[in-house]
Amino acid sequence: MHDIGNAINRSRHAEYGGLLANEILKQYDLSVPDRITIVSAISNHDESTGGAVDPISAALIIGDKTDVRRSRVREKPKASFDIHDRVNYAVTDQTLKINTEKKVISLNLQIDTDICSMYEYFEIFLQRMLMCRGAADMLGATFKLTANGAKVL
Repeated sequence: MHDIGNAINRSRHAEYGGLLANEILKQYDLSVPDRITIVSAISNHDESTGGAVDPISAALIIGDKTDVRRSRVREKPKASFDIHDRVNYAVTDQTLKINTEKKVISLNLQIDTDICSMYEYFEIFLQRMLMCRGAADMLGATFKLTANGAKVL
């Protein structure tokens, strides 16, 4: 539900999504504080305008921003890939591990640099990974990123 705002526009989709989600959630037997928590998380999940404001929004951010993988790319000719398609398609393996005992959230990526350079990956994902670091901090954890075996964050 967090990306429902894309039905209106990609730009500011988080804020639109919060408004749409609020209208949908009014139909359910949720307390107002619970509905506000959900709407707030949706409204704050985009790196251009948001950030973690509570543990729920932090969890949504980490789940959303670490979701990079080949299967996200819709079937279309590789020649028509934009940078987002190339970056996602280049990720041949992705593992998100949460060690609750050590309070560490680790994203491990294997990126085929013949498809996408590390520069392209970070052009798209640096802000998102920094957002994950802030979200992990909100949860009292550390965020670690490894790409092709090298520690990045």
